[in-house]
Amino acid sequence: MIPEFCVFYGVLTFSWIEFLWEQYLSLRQRRVYKTTEKIPGKLDGVLDVETFQKAKTYGLDKNTFGITKEWINMIISTGFICLNGFTLLWNLSKNCLANTRYAESEIMTSCIFLLVSNTMSTIISIPISAYNTFVIEEKHGFNKQTMNFFIKDNLKEFLLIQVIGLPITAASIAIVKWGGRYFFIWLWVFAVVTSLFLMTIYPEFIAPLFDKYTLLPEGTLKSKIEELAKQVNFPLYKVYIVEGSKRSAHSNAYFYGFFKNKRIVLYDTLLKDNKEENGKGMDDDEILAVLGHELGHWKLNHILFFIMISQVNLFIMLFVFGWLYDNSMLYRAFGFYETTHPVIIGLAIIFQYVFSPYNTVISFAMTTLSRQLEFQADRFAKKLGFAKSLESGLIRLNNDNLSFPVYDSLFSAWHHSHPQLLERLEAISKTD
Repeated sequence: MIPEFCVFYGVLTFSWIEFLWEQYLSLRQRRVYKTTEKIPGKLDGVLDVETFQKAKTYGLDKNTFGITKEWINMIISTGFICLNGFTLLWNLSKNCLANTRYAESEIMTSCIFLLVSNTMSTIISIPISAYNTFVIEEKHGFNKQTMNFFIKDNLKEFLLIQVIGLPITAASIAIVKWGGRYFFIWLWVFAVVTSLFLMTIYPEFIAPLFDKYTLLPEGTLKSKIEELAKQVNFPLYKVYIVEGSKRSAHSNAYFYGFFKNKRIVLYDTLLKDNKEENGKGMDDDEILAVLGHELGHWKLNHILFFIMISQVNLFIMLFVFGWLYDNSMLYRAFGFYETTHPVIIGLAIIFQYVFSPYNTVISFAMTTLSRQLEFQADRFAKKLGFAKSLESGLIRLNNDNLSFPVYDSLFSAWHHSHPQLLERLEAISKTD
């Protein structure tokens, strides 16, 4: 039993070390919120004292909420491990099928297991999410949801996850059982095809279930966007506005699509014409500058690069999973003493716990890489002639979203996939 205890306490110890590290970083950033009294010199004249103080209060409230939420999640996670949660949920799933013809079916039992796990996670997360939406976001003027909208949104999300997740789970288990010694290769191919398929259908069929998408009307902005797309040879198909203002006052923009069917999506909260007279929203040149940045990611193949990295990483993880998933010691370490080793239990243990140190390292490496690619995309927009508009656009986004302009360097390096505002402004202002 010694190896099992070593694995169990090793996983538990690392989980708490990682958790306490995150708490330490959050407290460092909290100190920055509390001790920063002056507006950074770079933002003098473009960030007023009132907005600065609002951003500071918003940051502190989110920081407090984040720390509390992480403590709740960590206590629940620790309790789940210590109380042999995998065994309890698996036995419950088997009992649900005990008097049916699927009593001995691992695939059906696994689907029930996933359904029960997702239901429990949703029940736990909804009160936390509701507090964030109706207390934190509401207090600072960002929440636009009604309780009815919130409930419908979460219900649709839960149902969608089951409709998509359960068949994928069943297919994955079938591949492991059928694939023999090298099943991880077939499982990886299935994962790649499935992810690309979901990326293709999500914008067209899934996203509209949650938000309303309309074509950007004919006008100056649309003409300028089309001219920008032609300038960089971006195969623009359509430009949409998403009605994000029913959900939140936060702003964003992105593009999606493969090959010659690419779409650009602008949040309605990003457009000045759709704003109340409160100084929020961007003018046309600022929107074009932000889109120039996004098109830089496309032109410089950043998106393809990230897809390739993620798929290589997935292959490595599935290869290790193929080596470990039938190891009895791992199952016993987490309180699962069944003679059979269900695939879904192995996936949960290995991907969630065994890979935890590896995932932490990879996550930090990808965050660091992402920051460098963001600088590259900013330089691309600058070369298009959008330097001043990009600076003002980033500042406006920062102000509209009440993002605090000062961050602890260690907190930022660990958490921020995008460089902080002052770093980006300094980089843009430098002469090439």
